[in-house]
Amino acid sequence: MTERIVVVGAALLDDGRLLAARRSAPPELAGRWELPGGKVEPGESPESALVRELREELGVEAEVVERVPGEWPLRPPYVLQVWTARPRAGSPGPEPLQDHDELRWLAPDRLWDVPWLDQDVPAVREVAARLPSAQ
Repeated sequence: MTERIVVVGAALLDDGRLLAARRSAPPELAGRWELPGGKVEPGESPESALVRELREELGVEAEVVERVPGEWPLRPPYVLQVWTARPRAGSPGPEPLQDHDELRWLAPDRLWDVPWLDQDVPAVREVAARLPSAQ
């Protein structure tokens, strides 16, 4: 059995809004939206990877809140796990530093205004169910 590699996604929440990041690379994903994140490195916990990825990709210091139930297959051997997180007080606002060219804070009633990557849709549905005033 091949070992699975966990990719962590951040449901970064602020004031009841979810952060969406538009991919600028690779070309086949460019223009679609995702939950920011990345691969868990060997010896790293998923929570540590999430904090590191948000710092590297968005320049934001985040605090992990809780894991969103579920796990979603990406291309083998990768699987997506999602955690809710919030920006730390006093952290600079997120900026699209790596792999993204635009960020948007989406209110619960606007979550589907962007074309999410197919593999992120079920995770976004799980997050949406946990937002206050979710439709």
